[in-house]
Amino acid sequence: MANTGDNSKTALIEALNGTLADTYALYLKTKNFHWHVSGPRFRDLHLMFDEQAQQLFGTVDIIAERARKNDGDTLTSIGSIAKHSRIKDQDSSSVGPDAMVKELKADNEVLHKRLVELKDASEQADDYATSALVDEWIDSCEERIWFLRQTGK
Repeated sequence: MANTGDNSKTALIEALNGTLADTYALYLKTKNFHWHVSGPRFRDLHLMFDEQAQQLFGTVDIIAERARKNDGDTLTSIGSIAKHSRIKDQDSSSVGPDAMVKELKADNEVLHKRLVELKDASEQADDYATSALVDEWIDSCEERIWFLRQTGK
């Protein structure tokens, strides 16, 4: 990552890359569950997981470009994503539907925390464009958490 000499900008770029890593990891996990869900609730969960995955993927490029617009580098590989992500991989193709919902809810909560950290970092760096975008991402994340919480009841 570029060293601008400005600690707040460096922290912002790190927060953007962490958010990008978590978003990518959660996208992949959500698609995994979309592909492997089964049982009586198949259709509803299959569609919800796909909608949520599309929503996550829709923010990936925007997050990365915010890092570049701030003169920083961004993630370069799956290994880079794994290094920076707080979202744990789920390599099983036989997770039950209830466990999928519970895991995605918990992971969205991890992403939510990361988004709040990004919001703080963007304000510290006086990057109001990123701050405004993060408000939308937080709202979307809260909606995913709400849907998953209600589905898991």
